[in-house]
Amino acid sequence: MAPLPPTEPSKVLEVKDSLNAQKISFEINRLELPIGVEGTFGIIRHPGAALAVPITNKGEVVVLRQYRFAVSRRILEFPAGTLEEGEDPLESMKRELAEEAGYEAHRWEALGEMLPCPGYSDEVIHIFLATELNKLKDPPKGDEDEDLEVIHFSPKALDEAFANGSEALDGKSITAWYRAKQSLQI
Repeated sequence: MAPLPPTEPSKVLEVKDSLNAQKISFEINRLELPIGVEGTFGIIRHPGAALAVPITNKGEVVVLRQYRFAVSRRILEFPAGTLEEGEDPLESMKRELAEEAGYEAHRWEALGEMLPCPGYSDEVIHIFLATELNKLKDPPKGDEDEDLEVIHFSPKALDEAFANGSEALDGKSITAWYRAKQSLQI
């Protein structure tokens, strides 16, 4: 899938304020939009992320049930992670798949990019399909603040969980599953 075509960027007239937190920052900017309108806009600056839809050799989908502090609950999502500065998205995803799910994949397919919140964030998530998986005997340790459980679903059971709302889930995972299903033709 090709990246979205570029458009004329907004002209930054003034950066009014900036707050940094871990790998992201929040800016309040005075901008001139491509249509000539000026205004003050808040934007979350994000280095980007990578996400994988892992499918085991038995056809099961590997999903995480992970605690997310912003919504104060556990949600279903695919393994994913924020890119380090200058990091290749695929290399990031290989590391995250090992740390979060305990797998390595021998086949990777790029499924394109998604923009999760373009109204207020510049984050781009690179989506991959990971197949021909091997379970790692001694997976690397992940981040100490991660609270997650690895779960396996059949494609049908995952569709049902998404459709009936029996599990809380995030939008990036819904988008990634849709693209993976198109690629897998299921």
